[in-house]
Amino acid sequence: MEEVEVEAEEELKAILREAFGDSSSDSDGEPSHDRPGRVKANDSSHEIVRPDTIFGDSHIWEPITEINGLWICRDLLSGDQQSSLLSALEKDGYLSEASHNQAMRFGDLPPWALELSYLIRESVVMSGYSSESTDLINSDECNETCLFPSELLWREPLFNQLIVNIYQPGEGICAHVDLMRFEDGIAIISLESSCVMHFTSVEAEVNHKIPVLLTPGSVVLMWGEARFLWKHEINRKPGFQKWQGQELDQKRRTSVTLRRLRQTE
Repeated sequence: MEEVEVEAEEELKAILREAFGDSSSDSDGEPSHDRPGRVKANDSSHEIVRPDTIFGDSHIWEPITEINGLWICRDLLSGDQQSSLLSALEKDGYLSEASHNQAMRFGDLPPWALELSYLIRESVVMSGYSSESTDLINSDECNETCLFPSELLWREPLFNQLIVNIYQPGEGICAHVDLMRFEDGIAIISLESSCVMHFTSVEAEVNHKIPVLLTPGSVVLMWGEARFLWKHEINRKPGFQKWQGQELDQKRRTSVTLRRLRQTE
């Protein structure tokens, strides 16, 4: 890892400890990424203990193997962090009126959104699976092993646009690909209620859907093929929200999407 990235990593960790508390250690005080079965931040070998899971600084990142560039971390935010984020959203007025179920912001993001960006970047860095070469961004090697390409991870700012969506029971969003006015690399944070998001290839002749369970406190990262070549949707009508044969208990769900607006010429 380059020296500048090491310094950036330490700065991020300090910011996150101040903002969210120390989430990188367990109850006995031992850093979780130094435990057996975890990937150490300074381990150049980046050994994977389980082929379908990557361990980084107490967060578990899983690739959705059917879709290149789609990863999920189901434990990015602890229960306390989720509560703090919801409180920040309420304080900023995002959750104040039931009639308003969507809000957007462009440009300078509020502190809580910056903290989320720092947390996502730190977690990706600590996983050891961001590509170190921008030449890998469109290669098969990066698609198979890269959590988030460095070309996207180290851009400044990482995100400069957010959208907050509030879904009441039964409400969802139709299949779509995010607008092309946004750059590659999108993060979706889920709060309050679990749901199943379905992905469908825009090129497939058969409408085959890939289900992904989004749990409270989870984050989905989409880049490359997942961002541009796959539609995503959430159908929360009765009978559609099932996981492993069980109907999900649908309550209010809040999501925060972080994106980066393309620069105009």
